Amino acid sequence: MEKLISKIKQSKIIQIFTIFLRYLLGGSFVYASIFKIQGRRFTPESGETASIDSLSHFFEAMYQSGIYWHFIGWGQFVAGFLLMSQIFSTLGALVFFPIMLNIFIITISFDSTIILIITFLMLLANIYLLLWDWNRLKFIVLVQPHNYVDNNTEFSKRKVWTYLGVLCSLIILLIRILNTKSAN
Repeated sequence: MEKLISKIKQSKIIQIFTIFLRYLLGGSFVYASIFKIQGRRFTPESGETASIDSLSHFFEAMYQSGIYWHFIGWGQFVAGFLLMSQIFSTLGALVFFPIMLNIFIITISFDSTIILIITFLMLLANIYLLLWDWNRLKFIVLVQPHNYVDNNTEFSKRKVWTYLGVLCSLIILLIRILNTKSAN
């Protein structure tokens, strides 16, 4: 498996795909985290009067919890920023996984096909990123991981990707904050 992953990682197209997948997943979490950090609802309308077995009521319950809502927001922000940073993307993918798995399980629990498809694809993308970094993660999982092999993906290690990821994070943060202020 390691040899196959190493061979795939040599393709510049696959490297670019992986970099932009980190931006996409990380950006979605950074964007979604801001309203939670600010203590705002996920949906524009309250779900208090919705059926107790509905997704909107579930979101309302999490929103009403207060500190848990902020905790989720900060967790999403950290995971998203780490992914977009490229330097700490392996850690970001690790942090992202349990959050995304939780979101996926929640969407299975409710009848929302479109959201289920989106969360499944996000979880699948996260698993891809974890496999991409298998050479770093195998030391956590395997009893005898053998040697560390740096797959020499020089193109994806360029500093420009880090700067672009931090810039994208800041732009998303700024856009979200400005949208929030203009909505008030």
